[in-house]
This record gives sequence, C-alpha cells and structure tokens, in this order.
Amino acid sequence: MLIIVDKKMPEEAKQKLGLYGELLELQTSGIVYPSISGHPDIFFCQAENGLIVALDLPDEYIQTLKSKKIKFVTGKHKLGSVYPFTVSYNAVLGRKFLIHNLDHTDPVIADLTSGKTSIHTEQGYTRCNLISLGEEYFITSDQGIQRSLKQNGLDCTYFSPQNIYLQGFKHGFLGGTCGILNKILFICGSLNHYEWADDFRKIVNGFGYVITELTEDVLFDVGSIIFVRKIID
Repeated sequence: MLIIVDKKMPEEAKQKLGLYGELLELQTSGIVYPSISGHPDIFFCQAENGLIVALDLPDEYIQTLKSKKIKFVTGKHKLGSVYPFTVSYNAVLGRKFLIHNLDHTDPVIADLTSGKTSIHTEQGYTRCNLISLGEEYFITSDQGIQRSLKQNGLDCTYFSPQNIYLQGFKHGFLGGTCGILNKILFICGSLNHYEWADDFRKIVNGFGYVITELTEDVLFDVGSIIFVRKIID
C-alpha cells in the first residue's frame, strides 16, 4: 500500500499512517500556490484502478510510482498558479459518477469516465470538499456541491469548513482533512476541536466507518490522504 500525503503533514500523523503502508511525501515548488503545493488531491485524481497524475507532476514522483508498481496515466493539463488552473485533477470518481466542475476537468479524466454519470459542480475544488461514504452518500463542506448532488438524487450532508486549518486562508475544506482505507476514515486532526463533531461522527459511524484521528490538534487540510494499492502488493 502506498499512501500519498503532503510533506507538511504533522509528523505524528505520518507516523500513525506509516502503520498502514509506505508514505510518499509530496512537495513541489513553482507549480501551484504554496498552501496547496504538496496537496495530493491537486496533483493526483484517484480512480478505481489507479491514478491520473498531473502533466507537470515532478519526475521524481513519476519514477517513484513506477518503482512501486503503481498503475497510473498522465493527464493533458498542466497546473497553474491560480484558480481555476489548480483544479484540473481535483475530481471525485466512483463506480457510477464523475463529480467535478466539468468546465475544468482534465480531458484524460473525462475520457476515462465517459460511461459514468457526470455531475457538474460550480466548486472546482471538489475533492477538497467532498467525502464519499459509498456511492450514494456524501459529506461536503460546500453548499453548492450539496445542491448539485441532491439535484442528481444523491444524499449529501453539509458541514461547515470553519475551524479547519489551511495556511494563508481563513479556513480549509473538510474533505482535504481526510482519506479512506477500507472502512476506516482517517482525519488529520482531532474532532474535539470541531464544533459539529458529534453529528459528523454519528453519520460516519452510521455508515459503518471507524474514525481514526491522526493528531490531537485542530483539523488540518492536507489536500486529502490518498491510499493506492500496488499492482503487486
């Protein structure tokens, strides 16, 4: 198991995740703005059977993916330093759906999901804002995403992004604090600092997921935690 994380993730969180697999710590410079320069969900889009990686992902990470026998394809869009040129790969893919701002989705993602239902959201940072608990239930920190999903017959609960840390911004996004492996939802930080923790726990636990808090600090938007299985594990 390879676990892709932001290099800026707290060491305590990295140590706990290291019990579940090998960490690939992401750090870039001069591609996107600094707050998200190590965010996995900016440079990688996770599909059922592998990854779609940004065209300008630094070569050292491409070589690591190859050496670790990770299945991936390369996108067509280079990332940019400002929105919306930062969101080409920040989509959510499931067995049935592609959820993203479809005006900015990388063409490779669009081609690979041509048989799925495409759901448009105005929010380009879709993965940052969305937690998928299966194929038909979601948690989001963006009310526009919530409306889009409900219009397409999907259940989605909104939780405020307040009190989620992201350097240089008033707040981060809830989906960016999380990653899911099997039925474990890992969250970077402690829900003890989150005003809506009880309702969040109730929903997540109600769908059969166990929450593992990676630190005792406030929730930290680390650009999602991506778990990807090797071709030969």
